[in-house]
Amino acid sequence: MNASRTARERVRAELIKEITDIARRHLATAGAPGLSLRAVAREMGMVSSAIYRYFPSRDDLLTALIIDGYNALGEAVERADAACARDDFTGRWLAVCRAVREWALAHPHEYALLYGSPVPGYAAPQDTVAPAVRDTAVYGRIVTDAHRAGRLVPPPICPPPPAVLAEDAEVVRSLMPGVPDDVVTRAIAAWTGLFGMVSFELFGQFNNTITHRAELFDHNVTCLGRLLGLPE
Repeated sequence: MNASRTARERVRAELIKEITDIARRHLATAGAPGLSLRAVAREMGMVSSAIYRYFPSRDDLLTALIIDGYNALGEAVERADAACARDDFTGRWLAVCRAVREWALAHPHEYALLYGSPVPGYAAPQDTVAPAVRDTAVYGRIVTDAHRAGRLVPPPICPPPPAVLAEDAEVVRSLMPGVPDDVVTRAIAAWTGLFGMVSFELFGQFNNTITHRAELFDHNVTCLGRLLGLPE
């Protein structure tokens, strides 16, 4: 009985992988709003009713793709950070930034699903939260490690954050414990600046304007690291 159950579980896992692989290809042609369980079933040669055994609705399939995407990006970021010396805080930051860009360029449609326009009618469930912060958690550790080592020295070019942001800073500080509000707000600026650069490149805003995109990217994320206070 156990062997039979294991075989069924293996077949189920293989079918789920095939469904999600086909769905990722459909993202490239139909986009997330146009994703259709019936179309995926048709490509698999499966009756449409059968696919509902694996994904009861389109939103369940979207959720699986979103979780897979966040985990893949998070793994790429974790791997990039792990390859750096622990006390090379600037090197870790740059490696993480480059990992985000490289993953996005290699998986543009998955990146668009995660960071593009919201899918009408879709509300991400709680299951997506932990995968979504895998990459941010790495970034938070870099900031925290640099702060604890006394190597994070933000330049005096920004005003203190307004008091009204203290509550929001406290929420973000769960990813970078012990870091002061000024650094938290700079960290938010640096992280969103990173994704802004990636999104502009991926979604065509640099077309006919920026040719040397990798060089511009490296320069700008280096500047963002300096704003944050990472060492030169």
